[in-house]
Amino acid sequence: MRIICEKSDLLKSINIAIRAVPVRTTMPILECILIEARGNEIRLTANDMDLGIETKVSGLIEETGTLAVEAKMLSEIVRKLPDSAVTIASDKNYTVTITCEKAKFVISGKSDDDFSYLPAVEREDSVEISQFTLKNLINQTIFSIAANENNKMMSGELFEIRSGYLRVVSLDGHRISIRRVELRESCPDRKVIVPGKTLQEISKILSGEMDDMIRLSFARNHLVFEMEGTTVVSRLIEGEYFSIDQMISTDYETKLVVNKREFLSCIDRATLFVREGDKKPIILDIRDDELTLSIDSPLGSMNEELAIMKEGKDLMIGFNPRFLIDALRVIDEEEVTLYMVNPKAPCFIRDEDETYTYLILPVNFTR
Repeated sequence: MRIICEKSDLLKSINIAIRAVPVRTTMPILECILIEARGNEIRLTANDMDLGIETKVSGLIEETGTLAVEAKMLSEIVRKLPDSAVTIASDKNYTVTITCEKAKFVISGKSDDDFSYLPAVEREDSVEISQFTLKNLINQTIFSIAANENNKMMSGELFEIRSGYLRVVSLDGHRISIRRVELRESCPDRKVIVPGKTLQEISKILSGEMDDMIRLSFARNHLVFEMEGTTVVSRLIEGEYFSIDQMISTDYETKLVVNKREFLSCIDRATLFVREGDKKPIILDIRDDELTLSIDSPLGSMNEELAIMKEGKDLMIGFNPRFLIDALRVIDEEEVTLYMVNPKAPCFIRDEDETYTYLILPVNFTR
């Protein structure tokens, strides 16, 4: 095999494919990126058996062939080459020569005999959305997945198509994040659970441009993401997701509207007195048209007052400040509305059109 690619194009494709290379594995072939030069296409593929990525790179094929190269080494070499044309060549013994201007590297490659190509999946239904929209949906919910995989369902996100809308849901036992967007095209109702790892990697690949589209295709055990030049195949988490609708309530006894920027800044200042791992809550004391936020820890204390618009009863309630910050940071509106019932019941942050809903469980505290 012998191919010639511009460094910038090659590095971009390597950076996409390498996201499907596992950090640790007992199978050395999975640590590789497969380079295929066939016909008039150069493809780079990586697959960790749960997530597979195939991406095209523009270039000149002087000799066809396939070759598996250790991904990290390939990435480091190409990244440090001059900004010029890069030639990758291999012989029948899978010795790989990488040259660029006066630089020359010789490394060992592998045969593709044991490489796991992307699984052939039968696409059943599909829907197209902008990469900007999908990137936002992921970034606005991914922080609520569980940090460990003790509960497999909590390590993924629900992707649900229903009545012309795509709803994305995540939860970790302390909070729930929900985002909903209207689809431009019709698609039968579907419900799948996508691993959080897949979505984190997809988010890094997406351009984030409104005009760039991505197609989501549903298969029995996989979800396929297709964008220009790149295909991502993810295995789904099997099982029935939590009954989210039963957890969401529209009842409230206290409703407050507050400036989001001021609210977020105040909570952020309060975290100066919270060490990593501390469970010190920030306390919201809602009285009349004023909200007092306070925190008390061995490092010090703070309280600050904010003007609000309130409906219903006065209330004092405590929260993990990080959970409030995570939700507020991904809300674009100038003002946010919080709905609460009592100090023991969940707080809901949502808009009137229900494009977003964030449920946060309160924290017990003593005064």
